[in-house]
Amino acid sequence: MSTFNGFPKELVQFFKDLKKNNTKEWFTSHKKDYENFVKEPASEFVVAMGERLKAIAPRINALPQINKSLFRINRDTRFSHDKRPYKTNLGIWFWEGEGKRMESSGFYFHLEEGRLMLGTGLHIFSKELLARYRDAVVDKKHGQRLRKAIDNVSNKGYIIRGKHYKKVPRGYDSNHKNVEFLLHNGLTAMKESGIPKEFFSGAIVDYAFSHFKNMCPLHEWLREAIV
Repeated sequence: MSTFNGFPKELVQFFKDLKKNNTKEWFTSHKKDYENFVKEPASEFVVAMGERLKAIAPRINALPQINKSLFRINRDTRFSHDKRPYKTNLGIWFWEGEGKRMESSGFYFHLEEGRLMLGTGLHIFSKELLARYRDAVVDKKHGQRLRKAIDNVSNKGYIIRGKHYKKVPRGYDSNHKNVEFLLHNGLTAMKESGIPKEFFSGAIVDYAFSHFKNMCPLHEWLREAIV
């Protein structure tokens, strides 16, 4: 069992300082701070959160490695005009099932600039998943369950996101009762707030789990219908 006791306040300060000094030289000289105050506690959180998530997502992947549950801090600047080398946020991802990491529904934990965001779902569908998703949206059984899941989650105050397209895709009925969801290229639910006091203690696991559980109907629909 994990002995995670919360994130240190130095983690928040580290990202504030990094935003002001986003250079390789500064990061190199503060790499121990990154290891001690960001990577190590984040890894412990992954283990603790993974243990809890098994109750609602039995096949959850909670792997405390970079490019697994921990997002890398280095930015990919190859095709970007923004050449700042580092991300100034903490990103942690738990995905369920045997599918590819970023092509599976899961639960997301994100800290940036004094804000905590918790989410579930799939941010962007691959081409194959998008086709499955659209067929599920208009399917009689899956379509009804989608509406029920979204109502369940949104009625608890969570924001549904993913709408991207302006036109209904070719081959689908523009008068279908679920037509609004055919405009999506992803499907997520999320909650954003200031940093709660629980963030700095082991209670953040219970705090995050309670929200993940509330949002779980959307994750369950994605898991059952398309992934």
